[in-house]
Amino acid sequence: MAADKESARDRVGLGWRGELAAGILSNLAHIDVLEVIADDYYHAPRAGIAALCSLARQVPVSLHGVGMGLASSIPADPRRLHAMARLMQTVQAESWSEHLSFVRAGGVEIGHLAAPPRTPHSAAGAIANIALATRLVGSAPLMENIATLVRPPASTLDEAAWLTHILDGAQVPLLLDLHNLYANAVNFGEAPEQLLLRLPLDRVAAVHLSGGHWVDAPGGGQRLLDDHLHDVPPAVFDLLTLLARHAPQPLTVIVERDGNYPSFEHVLDQLELAHAALRAGRRA
Repeated sequence: MAADKESARDRVGLGWRGELAAGILSNLAHIDVLEVIADDYYHAPRAGIAALCSLARQVPVSLHGVGMGLASSIPADPRRLHAMARLMQTVQAESWSEHLSFVRAGGVEIGHLAAPPRTPHSAAGAIANIALATRLVGSAPLMENIATLVRPPASTLDEAAWLTHILDGAQVPLLLDLHNLYANAVNFGEAPEQLLLRLPLDRVAAVHLSGGHWVDAPGGGQRLLDDHLHDVPPAVFDLLTLLARHAPQPLTVIVERDGNYPSFEHVLDQLELAHAALRAGRRA
């Protein structure tokens, strides 16, 4: 009974995409929460903002940032933070999140969520930027781990130690992308389950699920690329079950899809697989 009550507080939702809008609006009863890319609305016309506000009145909405680059020794851009603050206030979103990545340096936009060197110095920069973001936006962000096809050069900390250092120092929750974790583990010869269990699972507030495909690696072999264009693989659902077994707090799970869209019935099947994985972990 206790496990059933705990599981009942978990939520499963979907990333809002225009291509999925018709299916989402027709199936809101099956979607607990929606995650919206905030950067798409920083300079949106009034009609777009009004539509987002209408959506937020029908289903809980979380805002997800992609362009702040908070994991950097470069101070975060206050203009982006103020834009997030305005959008949070206008939409009355329940939370907001960003990535532990850098996206620009020396005035150059990389166009990619890049992993910085995992060092105490980069962790200190992230902690300072998260503190600034919390102050300007008015609430703390959920911070997401990212995928990388190469080990960040000059790193002195492994991924789990670096993430824990930042989360403890900034005192913020973790948005745990399980496919990113899985890809990093298999790409660099680690056991995904062991990497997961080394993280501060009591800080996980939300979870991302997505898919990817294998690409050729320099020097031979293959590496798993996180692309959001494929179904969530069974191994990632297994990681969600393991997480639910070890993290007693409620979890908000978001299934991400950015292209190669299947039928919406198939999307709903992915949400149900997430529910099933959560239930299995809670029962255990």
